[in-house]
Amino acid sequence: QVQLVESGGGLVQAGGSLSVSCAASGIIFSTNIMGWYRQAPGRQRELVAIIGYGGVTNYADSVKGRFTISRDNTAKNTVYLQMNSLKPEDTAVYYCKLQIWRGGNAMDYWGKGTLVTVSS
Repeated sequence: QVQLVESGGGLVQAGGSLSVSCAASGIIFSTNIMGWYRQAPGRQRELVAIIGYGGVTNYADSVKGRFTISRDNTAKNTVYLQMNSLKPEDTAVYYCKLQIWRGGNAMDYWGKGTLVTVSS
């Protein structure tokens, strides 16, 4: 059974920095994509950043140049999100997602989320 455990998050002032991490456990195949999504109150969950097993990344336009996603493919199976120059509109619950591809099918696993609050 795959499990994702997020850590980090918290309260920070606008302009500050924060990092979150997500450790995956269980049977993790290398054909996977890890990423971060966020959901603000009253809004739909949206993509923040994703990273493939080989390190290819993709970012939402709203966070480009401010956020950096990275991953550790060793036994830690951990994905990180470094958030700089934070804005109040970055306030949301941040969710980790692991997508595993096998036989042409994708299986998605989600963490429980961690709250990031940016005060103005």
